[in-house]
Amino acid sequence: MADAITRFFEDLDRRGFEPLLEKASGTVRFDLSEGARTTHWLLAIERGRLRVDQEDREADTVIGTSPLLFEQIVTGREDGIAALLRGDLTVSGDRRLLVQVERIFPSPPGSRGPQRVGAREAS
Repeated sequence: MADAITRFFEDLDRRGFEPLLEKASGTVRFDLSEGARTTHWLLAIERGRLRVDQEDREADTVIGTSPLLFEQIVTGREDGIAALLRGDLTVSGDRRLLVQVERIFPSPPGSRGPQRVGAREAS
């Protein structure tokens, strides 16, 4: 489980630039909580340029969920917006960043419409 999450963030950091986020700027912290333990991932975006750190710092947007659900999101088996609507994922701060960042996650299998960049990589 943690391997898929680590690979996802390492891939973002290696990309350095993501065209789908070229109009976005800000910081998003992902808080993955399981019991008393929380793992933090900080994604800094500056007009599409990406930097990832494993830090618990203040961020423009904070997204919280379980590591299990987040692993399903980063592998395309679950949709983040659907999880938010169900209450399985929380967001505080600038919700516009959530909508922008959601583009970099793979689409769930069987979804229709344009595929996101990450969906090709998850196959």
